[in-house]
Amino acid sequence: MRPRLLPVLFLALTACTAASARDEGVPLPAPTVDASPATGEATAVFAGGCFWGVEGVFQHVRGVKSVRAGYAGGDAAHANYDDVSDGDTGHAESVRVVYDPAQVTYGQLLQVFFSVAQDPTLLNRQGPDVGTQYRSAVFYATPEQKKVAEAYVAQLTASHAFPAPIVTEVTPLKAFYPAEDYHQDYMRLNPDAMYIVVNDRPKVLALQRLYPQRYVAGWANGR
Repeated sequence: MRPRLLPVLFLALTACTAASARDEGVPLPAPTVDASPATGEATAVFAGGCFWGVEGVFQHVRGVKSVRAGYAGGDAAHANYDDVSDGDTGHAESVRVVYDPAQVTYGQLLQVFFSVAQDPTLLNRQGPDVGTQYRSAVFYATPEQKKVAEAYVAQLTASHAFPAPIVTEVTPLKAFYPAEDYHQDYMRLNPDAMYIVVNDRPKVLALQRLYPQRYVAGWANGR
């Protein structure tokens, strides 16, 4: 167990301990099945290793209004960093993405998630970050999200987009619990932290390079 409030440097060295997804990303086709046109706001929840990097990627996607790091898959009593880090709570480090479906679709968010935010072929790990809390998962909130996510996994599998099987879970969202304040906006607030420089900044650069029409230089969350 680690104390809940830790110095930034110690967090950078221990919290999400090592390398994650491929630096270059994997260019992927757009989904052939996508959500119906909609207005207003919509929400998506994804898990793919340390939530710092996944949060940072989606904060640079055009049409995303806010991103929150947190926990999904377990219960409220264990939705805290100390418990989740033990790997036996059922939780995964996750992000909640609030977006404008008139600007970016659910399927397009999935494309970014599978392409640059994480490696969907790694089971219960991203790089040397090992444990069920680092698993790859799409937490769907509606039947339509389930349909689109399952169809995209099937599409990528049929096209052999990856050299190994996709192990990403497509599972119902029971609840999302925001993480502690010191985990929020971590990449934006700590751009020079070694973990961010080595593991997460390359993901954002891959987003910019592979999907320039989806990339925005500013950060979501109104900053």
